[in-house]
Amino acid sequence: MRRYMRMAAAALAVLMLGGCGNETQQLLDPKNPVTISVWTYYNGDQLASFNALVDEFNETEGKEQGIYVEGFSQGSVNDLETNVMAAAQGKVGAGEVPNIFAAYADTAYALDQMGQAADLSTYLSEEEQAKYVNSYLEEGRFSKDGGLKIFPTAKSTEIFMLNETDWAEFANATGASYSDLATVEGLVATAQAYYEWTDAQTPESNDGKAFFGRDAMANYFLIGAMQLGCELFSVEDGKMTLHFDEEVLHKLWDNFYVPYVKGYFASSGRFRSDDIKTGNIVSFVGSCSGATFFPNQVIISDTESYPIEMTVLPCPSFTGGESYAVQQGAGMVVTTASEAEVYASVQFLKWFTSDERNIQFSVNSGYLPVTKSANDMEAIMGSGVQVDDVMEQILTVAVDTVNNNTLYTPRAFSDGTTARSILEYSMSDLAAADRQTVEERLKAGQSLEEACAEFTSEEYFKTWYKDTLTQLEALEG
Repeated sequence: MRRYMRMAAAALAVLMLGGCGNETQQLLDPKNPVTISVWTYYNGDQLASFNALVDEFNETEGKEQGIYVEGFSQGSVNDLETNVMAAAQGKVGAGEVPNIFAAYADTAYALDQMGQAADLSTYLSEEEQAKYVNSYLEEGRFSKDGGLKIFPTAKSTEIFMLNETDWAEFANATGASYSDLATVEGLVATAQAYYEWTDAQTPESNDGKAFFGRDAMANYFLIGAMQLGCELFSVEDGKMTLHFDEEVLHKLWDNFYVPYVKGYFASSGRFRSDDIKTGNIVSFVGSCSGATFFPNQVIISDTESYPIEMTVLPCPSFTGGESYAVQQGAGMVVTTASEAEVYASVQFLKWFTSDERNIQFSVNSGYLPVTKSANDMEAIMGSGVQVDDVMEQILTVAVDTVNNNTLYTPRAFSDGTTARSILEYSMSDLAAADRQTVEERLKAGQSLEEACAEFTSEEYFKTWYKDTLTQLEALEG
């Protein structure tokens, strides 16, 4: 109720100012600044970089125009989504809806369905919109009316991160090369070779080490399927049509589930960077925005550890597949409020995504710039922002991925979060549970082939496929 009263009062004020010259100029008053609240999920270096830019805006452009920005981290992405939805629904104890919040498309879509996401298209000219990477803008368009509900501010894609120290020993001994890791099939073959090579280092059998792990399994499904010519979720005006092609899903199964139950892939920590740190794996695919968390040592025990270095490579793709890469990273939703607040919010976001500031935020956080001109390594390296060797590796591969692939993320739909969760866990949880059974069978004396036979059968795949298909079909339409 407080929010709606504030909106009504501000709207009345705007009407009263309508005859006093340019209405836009009258919305803001440097002597009486409009306060804008921003909720994010940023933490660590990302939060520090964002806060520094907020301070800079308040002291310069914001002070001149009459805008004061307050930033608040809500913790994790899930915490942010929960708090935003609670505020939007007016739940008891919830805070007031922020003017701006970081959001993925599904959350933004939910707010839009509630009538609480402002249309930003009227605040950005065609010339201004043309400055942004096209697919970043398109993610924020939920219908054909041209409305824009998400302002792109920081994006990311996936890269392949390798423990170069342990890789070098393996490569020198076996002749393995980076080129082997360019395809999904080559990665699987390399992981098998690594398992067998490490198995041979000990007198016991079947105790080889896993080579690879993966963050964000849903991305493996979505991008892998696109590379193989199938869009799992086609969406129009918020309605999803499912294309769960059995042949495509079989290939995805063969190149993740099967090597996982055989011990070539693994996961145990919350993130795969945790598994790198414990030596559980030596490589993984993850977001470029999380690459700064790659550890600088492997900790074997409380008393034993050794330093490692990271090499960054492009994310492996399916042999002969189409050139698709994932587009991810939250944009900013401006919520419905007074005209002055919405205008001020957009002014801040325009400033924040100017090349100079967006490059600064990207270099300090691992995210990618959102404008076409800033999404270029020459522009980044020539910006004057200090770029260390690790970040240069990360950004070089990530920028090249964006510029040389078709970026993809599904359009938002009502049950999009649920659908993505099914993809995230249906195969990975089953693989982890079945791998435990395989390990028990190995300890009991079975060969690897015997221990895995049940799980690598055609019948077992078809059972998983039908179960997952049924779950997703319930969300269709």
